[in-house]
Amino acid sequence: MDTIVYIILFLLSAFAFVMSVVSFFEKGFLFNNAYIYSSKEERKKINKKPYYRQSSIVFLLIGIVFLLNALALVFDLDFLYIIVGILLGFTMIYAIVSSVLLGKKYK
Repeated sequence: MDTIVYIILFLLSAFAFVMSVVSFFEKGFLFNNAYIYSSKEERKKINKKPYYRQSSIVFLLIGIVFLLNALALVFDLDFLYIIVGILLGFTMIYAIVSSVLLGKKYK
């Protein structure tokens, strides 16, 4: 059972890292609420670069979280769960603060 779980965690980590790289290169769909909930006219005007950067950083952090969870499970390193918790808190704070700052700057 643990094998299936850490394989899934490694796959989720790899997926998040791929999404991060794609976003860093400003390719593919823009996974950002400001863009997703914009009208078609607003999407044409919006400067996508900072939103791609924000999304790529969040995907990178999520990929690290999944990777650390998988490593903690494989190698029975319980202290990694503390690091994961801290990193998740940082990721949520980053996502909220950067969204607010981007909203103020570009609206």
